[in-house]
Amino acid sequence: MKPYIVPFEKLKATDVDLVGGKNASIGEMIGHLAALGVSVPGGFATTAHAYRDFLSRDGLDARIRDELAGLDVDDIGRLTEVGAKIRGWMLATPFPERLHRELIDAWRSMGQGAEFAVAVRSSATAEDLPDASFAGQQETFLNVRGEEHLLRCVHEVYASLFNDRAIAYRVHSGYDHESVALSVGVQHMVRSDLGCSGVMFTLDTDSGFRDVVFLTAAYGLGETVVQGAVNPDEYYVYKPALRANRSAILRRNLGGKAIKMVYAEPGSATRVRTVDVSEADRQRFALDEADVLELARQALIIEEHYGTPMDIEWGKDGSTGKIYVLQARPETVQSRAGRSIRRYTLKGRSRQLASGRSIGQRIGAGHARVITDLKDMSRVRAGDVLVADMTDPDWEPVMKRASAVVTNRGGRTCHAAIIARELGIPAVVGCGDATRTIADGQAVTVSCAEGDTGYVYEGMLEYDERNVELDALPEIPVRIMMNVGNPDRAFDFSRIPNRGVGLARLEFIINRMIGVHPRALLEYDKQSAEIKDAISRQIAGYADPVEFYVDKLVEGIAQIAAAFAPEPVIVRLSDFKSNEYANLIGGKAYEPHEENPMLGFRGASRYVDPAFKPCFELECRALRRVREQMGLSNVQVMVPFVRSLAEAAAVTSLLAANGLERGVNGLKLIMMCELPTNAVLADRYLEYFDGMSIGSNDMTQLTLGLDRDSGVVARLFDERDDAVKAMMAMAIRACKARGKYIGICGQGPSDHPELARWLLEQGIDSLSLNPDSVVETWMFLASAGG
Repeated sequence: MKPYIVPFEKLKATDVDLVGGKNASIGEMIGHLAALGVSVPGGFATTAHAYRDFLSRDGLDARIRDELAGLDVDDIGRLTEVGAKIRGWMLATPFPERLHRELIDAWRSMGQGAEFAVAVRSSATAEDLPDASFAGQQETFLNVRGEEHLLRCVHEVYASLFNDRAIAYRVHSGYDHESVALSVGVQHMVRSDLGCSGVMFTLDTDSGFRDVVFLTAAYGLGETVVQGAVNPDEYYVYKPALRANRSAILRRNLGGKAIKMVYAEPGSATRVRTVDVSEADRQRFALDEADVLELARQALIIEEHYGTPMDIEWGKDGSTGKIYVLQARPETVQSRAGRSIRRYTLKGRSRQLASGRSIGQRIGAGHARVITDLKDMSRVRAGDVLVADMTDPDWEPVMKRASAVVTNRGGRTCHAAIIARELGIPAVVGCGDATRTIADGQAVTVSCAEGDTGYVYEGMLEYDERNVELDALPEIPVRIMMNVGNPDRAFDFSRIPNRGVGLARLEFIINRMIGVHPRALLEYDKQSAEIKDAISRQIAGYADPVEFYVDKLVEGIAQIAAAFAPEPVIVRLSDFKSNEYANLIGGKAYEPHEENPMLGFRGASRYVDPAFKPCFELECRALRRVREQMGLSNVQVMVPFVRSLAEAAAVTSLLAANGLERGVNGLKLIMMCELPTNAVLADRYLEYFDGMSIGSNDMTQLTLGLDRDSGVVARLFDERDDAVKAMMAMAIRACKARGKYIGICGQGPSDHPELARWLLEQGIDSLSLNPDSVVETWMFLASAGG
């Protein structure tokens, strides 16, 4: 007799045809990974045999087949009508007596008592269709209690195989409806309603970068995260550091977490309800460091067992503090990406209408279709930009028509984000008020090509689109490195062929991720109430103002270093000018007014100044943590704007006093060669440094006597001027004579490929280019014969 019910512990990964991928995976983990520390709640699964025997009752399968014959699923009205009719038939058809009896017996074997609750989930199976993906298409029921409720929910899950989105998916994918069966998983509930839950992936979901675990977390049951009803906290954990038992959390982003799903009161019509999260809880992270690392370790165990990147749902029981894995499935988007990348670049910008989390690193444009009610979905036409509060699987039939998706709510693992990645369209999620700020029918451009933040601009903007075949770049006799300032783009940029980062700027991290003057944090108690309030909002989730500054520097530096490891990442110490520092929160009280900040209080002079030295020491502390605690010793340190040999001696001594001594733990100190004195006296400066990196912007302005911020003389600015080239040639010769590193990280080679070729001819070791010019410059140098 074919089985109708199988306990999870008796299932294995090869039982997909019997119980679907989700339930087979639960059984596989319980059977093989429990001893390794992966905790999965138990339960049972109904089989495909039980489902097919149910459909054979009263000719139900034949009626369904006839009703679906010739259905045009793009006719949303007709699709809705047919789906409702079929689901009505299924709910009116009783279970076979044997299935009814075995469901009750299996339920009773799980436990007794008022606290006994289960989750009832679908697990679709498609015979001979290994690439089919049915995730999120069928119903899920939480906090199910009692036999009658269990039977009703199993019936609802069966019927959900014929909801609108599932019917449309099978038709669009070319799958025969009769080839798909349904298994139902009945699993003990984890009391994450009292704790928290979320999703994790064993790669970066946007770039496909494999050396991180990406986690999301929010309070309460996990449906709010999966549906995109909340903006969750986000964490990146660096796998090599985790395996080496080093400090491994690369990045933390505090989410809004405005609501949570909890159990409803006993006797309520519904089993779960949504409640507001207190302001205090919203302003702290849902997970502490130990929980993040425990989750990441379990994710690694699961990935290593399956041998492929994984998509995992988890929950933390608030009553016991224990962490559970609820389900796991192979990640199906980035893990299948090929060896080419598509690049999008806006040619210009217009008025910004909304912003949120960027999904997909693409650009799309069309007329906005603001949908506030599911019944209006049919208004979305091919090429429209779908704008909604949030999406769930019911929206999938029309999402396929959209050129982009914009939502008020959701994070990077919400439904809208997942489907956008699968469809290859950009999405901006978690905007907060997009349905209010974007007008229905308005022409808009959705840009997810500018980093972690995505933008919706007014009008149809022009943009460039190109495909880069990563295996097609020929060998050239120079190392191509990259200039990277935004840590959010580092994982993506690392896919471009490179030999590391020739310039990692701290300014972006300080300006965008921190936003507060370091002295205002060091002297927090002395600030006005207004400044304190602004700082408190900025450092939400972090207990100490100074540690916030160091932690954020560590996160930004580590994310870039991890993305490019083991290649060198040359981190330039902060090179803000006084007017730029003054624009940070609390900055005006600490910065002088200078007529020409470009030539003023910056670089090495600032670091050794008694007023700024405590701030500089925070940068040193961050760099030491990245190199020593996280093991990212590929980080090298670069000192900008060194005006004299005395400054060179003073700043290298100060670095050594703060634990950054040349040669210790392989540390290399590089000097920006950007003043004429650096080139003229290059041989003597090299007594203090392990090499030089030419800053062509400052070298040009100081050699030619130009203020590069002045529009009046901007036309005279040219890095290819003979005098500038003479300075660069002097520096190259000095470094080559002493066997030390010489590269260039200025704008010149990115803008002028012929200058790049001239530098190559002079014997420069590396060209550090802006990421958008790497391929063009690379091909130019190859075509020029190297």
